[in-house]
Amino acid sequence: MPITEFLSRNAQLYGEEICLTEINMDLQESHNVTWLEYELIENNPAGEYRRELTWCVFDEKANRMANLLIKRGIKKGDKVAILLMNCLEWLPIYFGILKAGAIAVPLNFRYTAEEIKYCLGLSDSIALIFGPEFIGRVESIYNQIPQVKTLFFAGEDRPSFAENYDRLSANCSSQDPRIEISDEDDAAIYFSSGTTGFPKAILHTHRSLMSACYTEQNHHGQTRNDNFLCIPPLYHTGAKMHWFGSLLSGSKAVLLRGVRPEWILKTVSEEKITNVWLLVPWAQDILDAIESGQVDMEDYELSQWTLMHIGAQPVPPSLIRRWKKYFPYHLYDTNYGLSESIGPGCVHLGVDNIHKVGAIGIPGYNWKAKIVDENGLEVDQGQVGELAVRGPGVMKCYYNDPEATAAVLKGDWLFTGDMARMDEDGFIYLVDRKKDVIISGGENIYPVQVEDFLRAHDAIKDVAVIGLPDSRLGEIAAAIVELKPGFECTEEDIKAFFAPMPRYKRPRAVIFDEVPRNPTGKIEKPRLREKYGATSLVAAQTEAEQLIR
Repeated sequence: MPITEFLSRNAQLYGEEICLTEINMDLQESHNVTWLEYELIENNPAGEYRRELTWCVFDEKANRMANLLIKRGIKKGDKVAILLMNCLEWLPIYFGILKAGAIAVPLNFRYTAEEIKYCLGLSDSIALIFGPEFIGRVESIYNQIPQVKTLFFAGEDRPSFAENYDRLSANCSSQDPRIEISDEDDAAIYFSSGTTGFPKAILHTHRSLMSACYTEQNHHGQTRNDNFLCIPPLYHTGAKMHWFGSLLSGSKAVLLRGVRPEWILKTVSEEKITNVWLLVPWAQDILDAIESGQVDMEDYELSQWTLMHIGAQPVPPSLIRRWKKYFPYHLYDTNYGLSESIGPGCVHLGVDNIHKVGAIGIPGYNWKAKIVDENGLEVDQGQVGELAVRGPGVMKCYYNDPEATAAVLKGDWLFTGDMARMDEDGFIYLVDRKKDVIISGGENIYPVQVEDFLRAHDAIKDVAVIGLPDSRLGEIAAAIVELKPGFECTEEDIKAFFAPMPRYKRPRAVIFDEVPRNPTGKIEKPRLREKYGATSLVAAQTEAEQLIR
């Protein structure tokens, strides 16, 4: 059954109930008013600070979008790209594309103009809908993308080279166009993180999207009484697939534009949030703000907040120990997934398994997993190998890239490129990305293990371990360390802290700098390698020689 039928069902059953709320904290602070006062401001050129959408209006807006596309000649199987910041319009546009039988192509809002052009071409997109934040980027390439026949602009002050989406869609029918869609029809193209160059286009079917609904709702048990706080970008599979649990249960969700700790806690308090998905940096920021006195938990009503789950990158066990100190009543879950496996959930810890914190968990609902050697054979329990997963959310292919597809899809199994091990109870521990493993003097160093060790240091906010070239050892491990605000620490302090580690695992260089992460929370190690791989080579070699002696 296509996922669009759940939207239609919710509109029939819960039509007048609020399903989505958008909170724009930057807008509220810029006017220095309370939430209630802001809703009373007239002629606000930037839009309302707090906007709501009912299930019925959500469905109607999706139908208008679908009918607009059909009127413009968009046919079943055509690709329509979305380039929007998180906003109340995002999901109705996405579902409108699906209802038209077209394929939704969400684009990363951080893409440069060249990356936008590349992804539009790679995906064969023939239409693009974009928001005001992207006028400059789209204007610089719109005459270089001849295959994109239609440009819709969502917002005020429409640029001359695009059409007004709001006005045109408002004049279209609000009735479902009733395009026949099957589970095996193509539904969406997502893009890989592009850590090895330009991203790959990941094609998913309607069956994949539905599997995400069932997996998420099974893992976290959303009911009609829940309210999910969605902070990560909707272009990514992670945020949207977690919201799919709300779609399945017919429950509320809030889109928060802003990630400051006080904004998150205020929204949880005022909107009666029960379920929050955080990235590691945001969870760390909340804890740092509490411990520094920047926020006072007594100022917020948080008792209804019962579930905190984290995904998108390895979670340091020390972070969860700190979290439980301040939120002892929270259920906790870790979610592991890839865009190639329709986002989070192919492996998850499970709310009953906090005693296994540090593991990414066990195979998720309707999923299987195994750990294999370089020949694809399962390794013995406890040994490190590549994690492979199988389930209904595995991608159909890398679009128009059979060679890349064959490299990761072997039969029904998706080879993730992540190195992992399994303990005696069947719990999987992520060791590192296959391509991030550092081979130093013939020894394998898994950066995630070193990063987890260093994050236990009281002064360290974040850390990334990368390999730097070395003429004698091939590579050495270097730790890029980001300190917590107000904390001081020297290179000697860090080296003394990791002294208990096996000698071959110890970073040979310590660099104090900010640790860059992308919008989904993953450390951007290519940026660090580019920054330090060449300029720091001589210093790193000198450091290595001194320590080896």
